[in-house]
This record gives sequence, C-alpha cells and structure tokens, in this order.
Amino acid sequence: MVTPSSLPSIACLVPVIAGCLLLATGTRRRRYCELVALVTAGLLAVVGVVVAVRVASGNILVAWGEELRVDALSALMMLVVGVIGLIAVVYSIRYSTHGQMMETAGMGGPERRPAVFYALVLMFLGTMSWAVVTNNVVMLYVAVEATTLSSGLLVAFFWNRRALEAGYKYLILLTVGITFALLGCVVVYAGGAATGTLTGADTLMLSRIRDVAPLIPRPTALAAVALLIIGFGSKAGLVPFHVWLPDAHAEAPAPVSVLLSGVMIKVALYALARTVSIFFPAIPQLTVFAVAVGCLTMVVGVVLAMAQDDLKRLLAYSSVSQMGYVLSGIALGTYLGCYGGLFHLMNHALFKALLFMAAGALVYATGVRRISQVGGLARQMPVTAACFLIGALSIAGFPPFNGFWSKFTIYLALANSGLWWAAGVAVFTSLLTMVAVVRPVIRVFWAPPPLDGLVLDEVREVPAALWAPMVAVAVLCLLLGLMPSLAYDTLHGAATVLAVLGGS
Repeated sequence: MVTPSSLPSIACLVPVIAGCLLLATGTRRRRYCELVALVTAGLLAVVGVVVAVRVASGNILVAWGEELRVDALSALMMLVVGVIGLIAVVYSIRYSTHGQMMETAGMGGPERRPAVFYALVLMFLGTMSWAVVTNNVVMLYVAVEATTLSSGLLVAFFWNRRALEAGYKYLILLTVGITFALLGCVVVYAGGAATGTLTGADTLMLSRIRDVAPLIPRPTALAAVALLIIGFGSKAGLVPFHVWLPDAHAEAPAPVSVLLSGVMIKVALYALARTVSIFFPAIPQLTVFAVAVGCLTMVVGVVLAMAQDDLKRLLAYSSVSQMGYVLSGIALGTYLGCYGGLFHLMNHALFKALLFMAAGALVYATGVRRISQVGGLARQMPVTAACFLIGALSIAGFPPFNGFWSKFTIYLALANSGLWWAAGVAVFTSLLTMVAVVRPVIRVFWAPPPLDGLVLDEVREVPAALWAPMVAVAVLCLLLGLMPSLAYDTLHGAATVLAVLGGS
C-alpha cells in the first residue's frame, strides 16, 4: 500500500540542515556541536527503525509526489545508515579528543574544527539517506555524488600529507568514476522514454522504468549497464575500480572509516543493484558476468589484505573482498541470493564498523597502526581485544557469529543456481579471510611483543565512551549469529524487491 509520509523527507533534510546550523553557529562550542550531532544521528536512527517497521507491515512510503519512495529495500538501507551513523557519532565524541584531530591549523583552524567535523558527518549521513530513498534515476546519481563531496573533506581531516593525498585521490577518482554513472542514468532515462509508454515525470521514476525495462533495446541496455557498473562500481570499491579505497579508509579518522566502510560503499552497491538489476530479465548473461566480477573482487581484496602490515589498510582491503560477496549474492537475482547478499550487507556494516572502531581504539591507546610494532596487548586492553576478535571471527564467517549465516546463504544460493565454481571461490576466499584478519588480531593482542616494539606498561584500555559502542556492536554480531531470524522481516521484504527486479 502506497502511503504518503514525511519520514523520507526528514531523513534527507534534517541532517543537512543540522550540518549547516553547526557551520553557522558552532564556532568555539564543542559540546554544542556534539549535542547537535548526537541528537540528529539519534533521530535518523529512530526514523530508520520506524520506517523499517512500517514498511515490514506492507506500506510503501512516498513523499514529494513519488520523488522519494521507500520500499523494503530502501527501508533496509535507511536502517543501516541510521544505526551505523549513530554508532559513529557516539564513538566520535571521545575519539575526537585524541591527538591533534581537533587542534591542527587546517580545515578552518582549531576553533572551527569541531563544527566542521560534525557538520560534514551530518551532511554525509543526510546525502546517503537521500541516495537510498530517491526514486528519480538522475537524482540517484546526484545524491551518490553528493556523498563524495560531503565525505572528501572528512577523508583529509587530519590535514597531514598522507591524509591530503588520500583525500585528493578520493575526490578525483570517485568524481571521474561516478561521471560514468551519470551517463548510465541518462541512458536508462532515455531508454525508458524511448519505449513510448512513459510520459512526463514518469520517465525519470525508477519504479516506472522497471516496468518497461524489457522494452528497452538490447544495445541501449548493455551500454547503460556498462556505464553503471563502472560508475557505481567505482564508488562501491569493486575490482578493478578499488584503488582509492585503501588510502581513504586508512587515512580518515576512525569514525569516518566506520561510515565509509560500514555504510557508504553499501549505498553505492545499492545504487548499482537498484539500476542494473532491472535489466536482468532481458539479459540473463548479466548474472554470470556480475558474479564473476564479485568473485574477482573477493579474491583480489583478500590477497591484498594479507600483504598489509598497516591494520587499517588491511581492514580496507578486506572491505573490498566482502563487497564481492554482497555483489555475488544479489547478482543472482534469485530470492535466496538476494537474501544472502543483503544479509551480508547488513552484517558487514556491523562487523566492519566494529573492526574499524577497535582499530581506532588501538591507535588511541598506542599511537601506532602497524601490526609488527605491537603485541601482547590483551592484558592491557581486554575489552578491545575481545571486540576485535569478535569482529575478526564474524568477517571470517565463524559460527556462532552473524557473518557465518550470510556467507552460508550465499554459498547455497550460488550452488543452487548451478554456479559451483563461484561457490568454491567464495568458500576459498573465506578461508583466506580467516588468515588475513584473525591472524593479525592474535598477533597484536596475544603474541609476544616484538623486542623493539611498544612498551606494554604504557598502554591502557581506552575510556568507556570508546569501548561501549564497540561492545554494543559486538553483542549485535553475536545476537544475529545466534538468532538470525531477528532480521528476517526486514531482509525478506528487501530480498523480494530485488528478486522481483531480477526476474527470479
């Protein structure tokens, strides 16, 4: 049932307005900035939960005519944006006191840095919310590009040479890459209009173009798909368009890494799924191609992760690998594949947020990111060690944690579709992930420290304001592993949307 609602508008506008308010009034008032950011992020999380409940009961929420439209797939993404956004803001309040994060001369100077930081975070959340609720094919590109512009300065926020280089690469590569998505969206719009069955504003509505997609000429559809995969695939970190991702995720502040890896690349993959999947019924060969891209992304990401000594770069490359799992699942177009892919999207948002927060806690306590420089920290940092291990076991797919169920569902979906080679690649990659992520965690926290490494007596557990959000996410990872049915209603609706689009 289509129901007019103000909730999609609130999710888009309130964070952006709050960000502008901070820029205008937040100078020299750090606590005020933190309060505004916390209240706004909390509101966004509440909206995400309310929307998920309403949509699960059979509603489709619309606003501004049908410019904003929230079906079950959009509701899932709103929930991810809201929950992970709130976690990142809570974590930021104490983490932002670390080192020189708010005291360097760049980004408006020490007086304005808290206002700039929280304003950019809120604008980032607002633009991501816009991307997942817009029903306009061209505005989808605009919203995804807006997430790049709002997050580019966050990547460079430390304002040192490495951060500036990462921010420059991030903005240049993604702006160029996402231009292909604009061209793809225009081709989709033109193809839909050329069918002669859509008129007026309907020619721009994704919900309308879906119905006429089989009528779009095959050459036009193939051109659109190629452009969209390059454009949105660049943003999602798919191989070979992933080169920006390790620098950006590694050099950004830990709360920003949580948002980049936990949410933003999923928003880009959502945009890719929302647009490309409409052509699956008419061009079934796209399924095999997309699964092959997913498998390539899995393997390349995890192999590069295994070669890293920088803990944050290791986690960044593992994000590349895990996006391969999500793509391989939803690319099948079957209900089981879409359910597994979206379940892994949700799970990855949780355990990757946990891992980046734990890495941030390690940097907060020790000041280093290199695995080879530390060891034996479990005694000094027991909570961080436990949370890091839970995140590592989750991403590796160990039971009873949440990553096991989503990966297992993807294995079954690939095998059920006759793609046994892809299922084998996925299982093999999971074994490599165990080596790539679990082994460094054990080395950092339980192995003997290196002789020339950190003096353990100087290390202490991080404050409760940092470990509390980590513990909360770790509990969610365990809870979804023990009771995966808790997410069934939300995932069932979202998978049904994509499976219908995929022609299963």
